[in-house]
Amino acid sequence: MKAIEVKKGIYWVGAVDWSVRNFHGYTTNRGATYNAYLIIDEKITLIDTVKAPFAGELLARIRSVVDPEKIDYVVSNHVEMDHSGALPVIMKACPNAKVVTSAPSGIKGLTAHYGEYDYMPVKGGDTLSLGERSLAFVTTPMVHWPDNMVTYCPEEKILFSNDAFGQHYASNGRFDDQEPLDVVLQEAKKYYANIVMPYSKQAGGAVTACGGLDFEMICPSHGVIWRGHIKEILEAYGKWTSGATEEKALVVFDSMWHSTEQMALAVLEGFTQKGICAKLFDLKCCHNSDILTDVLDCTYIAVGSPTLNNQMLPTVASFLCYLKGLSPKNRKAFAFGSYGWGGQSIGLVEDELKACGFDICLDKIRIQYVPKEEQLLEITEKVKNL
Repeated sequence: MKAIEVKKGIYWVGAVDWSVRNFHGYTTNRGATYNAYLIIDEKITLIDTVKAPFAGELLARIRSVVDPEKIDYVVSNHVEMDHSGALPVIMKACPNAKVVTSAPSGIKGLTAHYGEYDYMPVKGGDTLSLGERSLAFVTTPMVHWPDNMVTYCPEEKILFSNDAFGQHYASNGRFDDQEPLDVVLQEAKKYYANIVMPYSKQAGGAVTACGGLDFEMICPSHGVIWRGHIKEILEAYGKWTSGATEEKALVVFDSMWHSTEQMALAVLEGFTQKGICAKLFDLKCCHNSDILTDVLDCTYIAVGSPTLNNQMLPTVASFLCYLKGLSPKNRKAFAFGSYGWGGQSIGLVEDELKACGFDICLDKIRIQYVPKEEQLLEITEKVKNL
């Protein structure tokens, strides 16, 4: 459990969670890291902690550099427990440390979780001298909790970016140029889509604020540290925060006896003939969080369900609930599905798509029992002529 030097006198002392596969409804198929950083200066400073079960790993890495009792400041950029969970253990190991956090939200949140410590409130624009180095604080509320802030070290040109630019990605390599860039960017996209997307406006403001800083390294709270591909991740965040979409379509469905599945394939064929890149997601085997990664930059979303007990299938309801919560904007959508007698599900799906704020670009498509070949051809033609 050795610390890894990020720059001279600055260390990664976090934890790697190789086994985690779910982060409150978001599948983390490549694991996760909980990043914490130790700055050795006249005032020794720890930036963030880790998830509670990994407190021992954090302490072991700190001890490989310095006695924890010598820590003067613990900076808490974010109250959420994957960042702050080890705070009680850390404060027991360094009882004289002050906890630096945003005011009032950070203090309120940490107190509610862990009780009273020696809190040092900071606000945007405040600085803290460590000796040869200093820290500047930029508040980024609602990216993605009210207490969020980022910490900047101007002397080292390092941005400790909290959740921004992060990825749930476990690896031996601590830096972006030690891991496959396409994989890291895909995990950054999934992280943004499933955690940050509802707060894209605030995230855009935070990126703009941080864009005025001169940095050579971005140290997020999850995943790899950016040093070799800063341009690429900044460009990606610029696109994601803008809400820009591409000519892409997603066809999302579940089916009982393959009738809605046949309709889904006909919809997919329509987009294909229209020249639009399209993907098919069967909710029996595709997770909501993986679908939302593609929702992040698609234009069209078609959702299909048969009718079961006068309702849509539970898997479809789950997807639409998850979709609505993440609140993507400026999408075009329509509903389709098969039914036996009532056929209520298709209208219910359309209502949910409207509730998401989507533009209904095609009237709901309903087919009783098993679709005939001519009906499937008609669906393809309708989609092709959108």
